[in-house]
Amino acid sequence: MLELTGLSAGYGGGTVLHELDLTVPTGTVHAVVGHNGAGKTTLVHAVAGLLRPSGGSVRVNGRDVSGRAAHQVARAGIGLVPQGRRVFASLTVGEHLRLSYRPPRPDKGDGGRAARRERIWTPDKVLELLPRLGERRGHRGTDLSGGEQQMLALARALLGSPRVLLLDEPTEGLAPVVVRQIRELIATLALEGISVLLVSPSPTLAVQCADTVTVLTSGRVTERLDGGPLRADPGALHAALELAPTTAAADRPLGSATNTAPVRAGSGSSEESQRA
Repeated sequence: MLELTGLSAGYGGGTVLHELDLTVPTGTVHAVVGHNGAGKTTLVHAVAGLLRPSGGSVRVNGRDVSGRAAHQVARAGIGLVPQGRRVFASLTVGEHLRLSYRPPRPDKGDGGRAARRERIWTPDKVLELLPRLGERRGHRGTDLSGGEQQMLALARALLGSPRVLLLDEPTEGLAPVVVRQIRELIATLALEGISVLLVSPSPTLAVQCADTVTVLTSGRVTERLDGGPLRADPGALHAALELAPTTAAADRPLGSATNTAPVRAGSGSSEESQRA
């Protein structure tokens, strides 16, 4: 379970995300939707440890990971599928999988029982879920289609055996057939007991996937809706998004430099691609 309480975050002393409360129970999908600049990527970065919150708490199965470094947050059970895929051009699919595999460490004093109770994702299990990657195992990042890159980004996150999975605009720039595959995968992962936090500007994807939908406007929650009724009639979500003004708020990713440029598939008009 993921629990956010009073979560605030921003950049350079400015606040983008304002005291957000949000819960993703085990085995459910919670979608956060909003216009570009609403604070969606800031939310993901604050939860994943890529941005230190200025207030509030982030808890995974009751464990407070607020303000911890990204690798510590990952060890606590949060996996991230970043916007833009970010697979490495020079590595093959197989190399990505080998480098990403991280068996969960048993909690001290429990004799490994906690690890055995959880689903441990190995490279072989990931390839059962994503067989196309097995067919492309020897291909480098630059040789993969946008959909294959997205599958690889998902595989990397699963190889940490996460309790919580963060999906930042996972269907950006993808063909409808791949969008459908992603949607089906999200449902499968929830059935596996993973708590899925899906961030997307697409109300259609949110309605099709989510148990709960939160509308974010200028970094604040302006609507929270039950996913079940929305599948029968998405009008309430559409109305909430029409009322939410488009904002130019500075919801930008961390500006850290890297020596290895990731492959970025697609050229959508999302928050991060506009600011990259």
